[in-house]
Amino acid sequence: MTSCVALIVAAGTGERFGGDRPKQYQDLGGRAVLHHTVSAFLRHDAVDAVQVVIQPAHRELYDAAVEGLGMPEPVAGGATRQESVRLGLERLAALDPVPDFVLIHDAARPLVDAATINAVRTKLDEVPAAIAAVPVTDTLKRGDTNGMITGTVERAGLWRAQTPQGFRFPEILKAHRDLAGAELTDDAAVAERAGLGVALVHGNTDNLKVTNQDDMARAALTMSASLPAPLPDVRTGLGFDVHRFAPGDHVVLCGVKVPYEARLDGHSDADVGLHALTDAILGALAAGDIGSHFPPSDPQWRGADSALFLRHAVGMVAERGGVISHVDVTLICERPKIGPHREAMVARMGELLNLASDRVSVKATTTERLGFTGRGEGIAAQAVATIRLPTS
Repeated sequence: MTSCVALIVAAGTGERFGGDRPKQYQDLGGRAVLHHTVSAFLRHDAVDAVQVVIQPAHRELYDAAVEGLGMPEPVAGGATRQESVRLGLERLAALDPVPDFVLIHDAARPLVDAATINAVRTKLDEVPAAIAAVPVTDTLKRGDTNGMITGTVERAGLWRAQTPQGFRFPEILKAHRDLAGAELTDDAAVAERAGLGVALVHGNTDNLKVTNQDDMARAALTMSASLPAPLPDVRTGLGFDVHRFAPGDHVVLCGVKVPYEARLDGHSDADVGLHALTDAILGALAAGDIGSHFPPSDPQWRGADSALFLRHAVGMVAERGGVISHVDVTLICERPKIGPHREAMVARMGELLNLASDRVSVKATTTERLGFTGRGEGIAAQAVATIRLPTS
């Protein structure tokens, strides 16, 4: 009878994430990120056991994260990810019996789904190695050290590697032993260097790797959106904002830089669209307004990207266990023309909100040359946001 063990790599320090603890021990929906990751493999029928590799200095954090899961003694990791994986494999090699397959997974991917785990494991019946991956759909640009584009990369055949990355155990153990110290970027690269054929299986875009605060907010939103229970507390918030024109050469609207003969005057980048939307979300939460969270008198917000304010409001929804269902922004001005930039605005707001484009609306209207917008003195915006919260 074949056996399969999941090896969870949790030995990183998570310096890019910041905070008082590594990202794998940060809270996500009331549990540590690592707890969600380990649980996904423990409850999968194709996985017989789960082993975690940690930094010994994080032992107390680890014990708290996996409390109640009945985990075996963790493996002490090394100075690099590759070394940590090898040490984990050596622990598995001491088992009796030795596993037939191993699924190596990043602790910071807590949203891995059962279908992805199953697809990787099943592929190992045909090939010695297989990894979860998603095709690249964005246009890729190559740039120089000055931030200038030097070329466009053909995206056909390109994939974004994820984990789990699965292997027949004897082959990947030998590869890691033979290539110790090679500092390769992932276990698939170790397998490739060792001459093993590695298959690609379709992963899931929700299987994101938590690297920074934005990723954590997206993970929280994705998790709350997948809750089996309904979120019946539907709320609607309304936001409104105005900024006058000042000398300049562009305006920022709904997160998009629009060339124009003037700029909008404000303490941040004066993005009336995102300001109005932030207020709408805060209003739906009954959580004050944008000025109470980011006082205009505070110099740290001078020239700030308004996306920061919107992400803050999105994070507050996630902290309440809620989801944003739909947003609608109306820009009120004679100029500049909004139509040519509407799609880019919808795309940018969808990215910030983690919403599909059919849940993001951007419209524009004029006041028939009446009032300050009609005279071309500035731009106004109004926004409506619909959110769903768990019942208290």
